[in-house]
Amino acid sequence: MIEIKIIDAAHKRDIRIRNESFPLWGRMIPSYENETWNYTVEEYASQDVSEMCFPDEDYDYDSLVNDHVFVGAYDGDKCVGLAVLADDRFRYMYLDDLKVCKQYRKKGVGKALLDKAVKIAHDRNYNGLYTIGQDNNLGACLFYLKTGFIIGGFDNHVYSGTPQENKANIIFYLDR
Repeated sequence: MIEIKIIDAAHKRDIRIRNESFPLWGRMIPSYENETWNYTVEEYASQDVSEMCFPDEDYDYDSLVNDHVFVGAYDGDKCVGLAVLADDRFRYMYLDDLKVCKQYRKKGVGKALLDKAVKIAHDRNYNGLYTIGQDNNLGACLFYLKTGFIIGGFDNHVYSGTPQENKANIIFYLDR
């Protein structure tokens, strides 16, 4: 059984959970009309599907603990998922990172981490959470929508001049 809990100093090594690859099988195309966000999905042809893995973060628990909360998903003593929350000056707490080990994906671990994250945000007097998803990480974007997030913005300029120039960020918000 998976247990979701805040990671304390005694377990700070668990925030260094490694990133694992995920498939890039399509992209989300948001649109804004009449003050309403909508989206369409573009699925890639099978020969264009690829895998991506984000570089591992080098989180320093001691320097971040004052304005971050680390939430772990545990299978026994093993951390199999991580949500990183950051305080923000606006009314939403920032979901800076969410990851689940491959063998635990699609088993409710990500949603359980989000449920705990929302509770933490509310306990800290935030309206909810916000996060970003790259438009070509269709699985993550659809996951956020399925768990109750809504699209609240789009940034197609953030990667200009970088190797990821063909990507954009979709901003998601969760009030619950």
